[in-house]
Amino acid sequence: ALAGMLTGGLVSGVQLAVSMSNTGGAWDNAKKYIEAGNSPHARELGPKGSDCHKAAVIGDTVGDPLKDTSGPSLNILVKLMAVESLVFAPFFYNINHGQGLIFQLFQ
Repeated sequence: ALAGMLTGGLVSGVQLAVSMSNTGGAWDNAKKYIEAGNSPHARELGPKGSDCHKAAVIGDTVGDPLKDTSGPSLNILVKLMAVESLVFAPFFYNINHGQGLIFQLFQ
């Protein structure tokens, strides 16, 4: 049970961190793309102050915290789960003499 909790937390934390980092970077790059105006498509979206640029600024405002917090939050998640597992490991082991709670319920 403890290994499953640690594995599940690590896998879901990595997935969330990668997703947050990519999303934040995409929103940030969209604003830079519109502001640069180096391609015909970017010029078509409009200059600064256009509706597309305003939407990209809002996306950048949301995307910056996603990029900046995904790595540190994953580090905290892994450390917290490791400490939690060390603290509660004896408790989990002592349930039904190492057999676990489920085996105790179905005896």
